[in-house]
Amino acid sequence: MNAVEYEGIAKRFGSVSVMEDISFAISEKKFVVLLGPSGCGKTTLLRMTSGLEKVSKGEIRFFGNRINEVHPRDRDIAMVFQTYALYPQMKVFDNIAFSLQVRKQPKAEIKKRVEEAAEILDLTPYLQRYPKALSGGQRQRVAMGRALVRHPKVFLFDEPLSNLDAKLRAQMRYEIRRIHNQLDTTTIYVTHDQIEAMTMADEIVVMQNGIIEQIGTPDEIYDRPANRFVADFIGSPSINFVEGVVDTTSSAPVLQVESQQLPLPTGLNLEPGRELIYGIRPLDIKHDQGSALSGSLDFIENTGAESHVHFMFGGNRMRLVKHERLSLNPGETVNFLPDLEKVHLFDKQSGARIN
Repeated sequence: MNAVEYEGIAKRFGSVSVMEDISFAISEKKFVVLLGPSGCGKTTLLRMTSGLEKVSKGEIRFFGNRINEVHPRDRDIAMVFQTYALYPQMKVFDNIAFSLQVRKQPKAEIKKRVEEAAEILDLTPYLQRYPKALSGGQRQRVAMGRALVRHPKVFLFDEPLSNLDAKLRAQMRYEIRRIHNQLDTTTIYVTHDQIEAMTMADEIVVMQNGIIEQIGTPDEIYDRPANRFVADFIGSPSINFVEGVVDTTSSAPVLQVESQQLPLPTGLNLEPGRELIYGIRPLDIKHDQGSALSGSLDFIENTGAESHVHFMFGGNRMRLVKHERLSLNPGETVNFLPDLEKVHLFDKQSGARIN
């Protein structure tokens, strides 16, 4: 069953349209990430889901019921924001319990729910502390606890990890996903961080300029990006792009890149002279001294466990990742070999994937 459905959703602020005709569905108990750069419409869509923004056109349905006009407090949702927004004068227990206290729930029920949430979030030792005595990660867990005690049908997260350092973000990614698995509740999570999306999501909705570019599992989006934008946005380190023209005069078709050539995957019906964008991820390029393909070394980033080799090929800056330390000097020749099964081809004009 679908927990949340969007049908023909549009949002306008006066004469400015930020999205038109957004339609997709989220299955019950799924963890879905809305991913895209700032200004793509992902937070606006989340706020319309919560009721904090009105829908200009279209329908949002929860479990088959239209909720466009339903007040936020009656939507059976819980939202965690980017800022913790904790009450500094209240202890952790009361911060978590506040929404239940406002609804005048029985004290015994409040105590039970707060203790349950604290146990899930590893906050039990901190219930009698004030927020100022907590770390950033602990404060974010308190904000999550406030959402948990409501026992909602849908959780909404609006970039909740943006204010945390890298180590805490990694820890909280694990915590949020663990809690989702434990509670088995539908989750919609907004972020611009593709690492968060790739490591946490059951399904990713990639957005740009108020439209959906692609919907799929992390593996589907990484392995078969629908267009150049998605390929560029997903993956770390970023994918290499090389522009060229199809040449079929040799025994096997190649991409002519200035005075050099790149091999193309077999089985494609590509007309000669067609302008393409050749995409290959740094992890899918081997540093191979026996290869006829070569470029000129620009510089090397040694991260300890591996080397990120930056080099120039046919006027294009490229990068490969070698899983060992490498010592070369700028200007030296870098021989490389792309994995043809991992090459992504895109039309130069439209940016669409060529299958």
